[in-house]
Amino acid sequence: MQLNAILTGAIIMVSLTVSLFFLRFWKSTRDKFFLYFAISFALEAVNRIVLGMSVTQNEETPAFYLIRLVSYALILFAILEKNKRHGKK
Repeated sequence: MQLNAILTGAIIMVSLTVSLFFLRFWKSTRDKFFLYFAISFALEAVNRIVLGMSVTQNEETPAFYLIRLVSYALILFAILEKNKRHGKK
């Protein structure tokens, strides 16, 4: 149980760090690709925070899957949007 809490905390810290990393790139380039990635990793961090604070800590709850699905869909959308824009040039 304690190891699980430590790993959850590490995932939260890394997700927030990566989110801030992409946010910095978005701030300097204003490319939405980086903004989508920043939002995606921030969502993943929030998902892990809520999961870590929940009583059951069961990842099989549909709400946790839905948040994760939105997060991954944002990454997929960012990649598709970037390739679409790049193909028009």
